[in-house]
Amino acid sequence: MGGYEAHKKSVDIFNFFLLRCLNILGTNFNVDNPYKIPAGKPCIFVANHQGMFDIPPIIWHFRKYHPKFISKKELGKGIPGISFNLRHGGNILIDRKNGREALTKMSRFADYLNEHNRSAVIFPEGTRSRTGAPKKFAVQGLQMLFKKMPNATVVPITINNSWKLFRYGNFPMGIGVNLNLKVHEPFSVGSQDPVSLVAQVERTITADIK
Repeated sequence: MGGYEAHKKSVDIFNFFLLRCLNILGTNFNVDNPYKIPAGKPCIFVANHQGMFDIPPIIWHFRKYHPKFISKKELGKGIPGISFNLRHGGNILIDRKNGREALTKMSRFADYLNEHNRSAVIFPEGTRSRTGAPKKFAVQGLQMLFKKMPNATVVPITINNSWKLFRYGNFPMGIGVNLNLKVHEPFSVGSQDPVSLVAQVERTITADIK
């Protein structure tokens, strides 16, 4: 009911309240973004991945860019609200064991983002780091987005301390965590070739992981 805009607003509000619920545990969110991210064209937000609560601050603080996520297919069911959004909100679910199918879906995903002027969020490590230490980026999916979205803006983001919310597992959650997102200077996909671009983005993000 209400189509895409109603769905998006409900997702934005849902994630706003997820952040407020984490505030009860003493969690603080700091988004350090001194840059003006260009509006009116797709962005590719690239970040390291430390936990599931990397996602709500990205959805809320960058909501005007219509962020859409690349997620493993297992999350497409079993999680109230979240699984529904992953299936119906313009995101894609991929089988990490089937690389060819995943790249095909990524190609279609890029076409969708270009057509509707929406943005991708990708965690190239593939799976979250449970200690905060960066993992090697998987490059094929990111290169596919760069090739298919030459007019997009790349926005590298370094996430710190998100892993501390789950340092003891799912329960008890960490208390008094200062979760930080540092936005690095955005730049155009067309500024260099995809291989060099992936290497630059990885260096930029991992250099600020503490």
